Amino acid sequence: MKLFPFAHATHPQWPMAAGLVLAQLRAQMASRDYAGAPTLGLLYVTDHYAGAAQEILDHLSAELPAVTDWSGTVGVGIASCNVEYFDEPALAVMLCDLPSDQYRVFSGVAPLGAGRASGFVPHTALVHADSGTPDLAELIVEMAGRTTTGYLFGGLASSRFDAVQFAVGGNGNIKGQGAARGVFRGGLSGVAFGEAISLVSRVTQGCQPVAAQRVITAAQGSLITEIDAEPALDVLLRDTGISLDHPQKAMAALRATLIGLIAPGSDAVGRTGHFGADVVVRHIIGLDPNRRGVAVAEHVEVGMRMAFCQRNAQAARADLVRICAEIREELEPQEMPLRVAVALAAPEAQAAPNLARRIAGAVYVSCAGRGGPHFGGPSAELQIVRRALGDVPLVGFFAGGEIARDHLYGYTGVLTVFR
Repeated sequence: MKLFPFAHATHPQWPMAAGLVLAQLRAQMASRDYAGAPTLGLLYVTDHYAGAAQEILDHLSAELPAVTDWSGTVGVGIASCNVEYFDEPALAVMLCDLPSDQYRVFSGVAPLGAGRASGFVPHTALVHADSGTPDLAELIVEMAGRTTTGYLFGGLASSRFDAVQFAVGGNGNIKGQGAARGVFRGGLSGVAFGEAISLVSRVTQGCQPVAAQRVITAAQGSLITEIDAEPALDVLLRDTGISLDHPQKAMAALRATLIGLIAPGSDAVGRTGHFGADVVVRHIIGLDPNRRGVAVAEHVEVGMRMAFCQRNAQAARADLVRICAEIREELEPQEMPLRVAVALAAPEAQAAPNLARRIAGAVYVSCAGRGGPHFGGPSAELQIVRRALGDVPLVGFFAGGEIARDHLYGYTGVLTVFR
């Protein structure tokens, strides 16, 4: 498999940005190391371009007629290798060179079927979703159940304007989508991949526990009333050191406090001592002084484990470096030729895209509350990824919620690479 052509650009007028992107893609496609005839395009745009989504898709499809399948969505920010675009008009494209019988584009009007009848069996899937979709968490679980691995990766569209998704399959048409032209709103869309497509994916957490792990012993819906058989509000105040005697100070501290929820039997703490991949972080949305309860933005059940937590930039940075190291370790062979060793050991200045890294392309979906501003500077989050993996073809977006396996996360990053 060759490197996937990729490109990104910003400009107040989308035709100018599209022209810059197309020039980059064509130059790479003429290069020996890049795929020359890819058929699947991943397209991410910032919400400045949301109103022109159909025009952008039509233009790229016409200029790249060999690319018959498209998928993507909108974000308040988008990402590519070593760069983040926040609050500015921009688009990013990656063209994936994959066997046509090993992927399927799906959407809300052309859903992913069981696959057995057509001969295609979904192994995993890249999923884009609308946060306003009813019963979204249940739909994600159902979608994961349609794959043989149960593993999804992706995120929720984030936009101050129109939350659009792109989904086009097979020469501009998906069976069952009727006259739809490839831009959708609501529901789920994405690309399912067959077993022959080799992927490595990891979740990086952005929060750090501030107290010991505990067990929910009484709850009603989203209200936790008892933790470790004690009133939940009392445990919250004790674990966080918050005092209600000073209301203004207490409210500021409570707004900065989140809760990590862990299903029974799941991985609660990772190798670094921070949250593991099974922890989903949710906001505290209210207190009930009468019942001494704590309301959270999630349905909770008795027996779930939990820990109060806070966002922590240093912990997020360390965990992002960790998952990049794990991906590199999984991709690196035990014995490697000199060319591979030199490429993997190259300093940042020499870290041009290189097949020896064994990464054809990557997709990174991060929380809209992360990115450079959280990590200390413009494009700081993607610069961490570049330093760890080198310059690899990469696109992605900053989401309103991140999807991995059958979970909907918050304040995380999901990094997936094509071998």
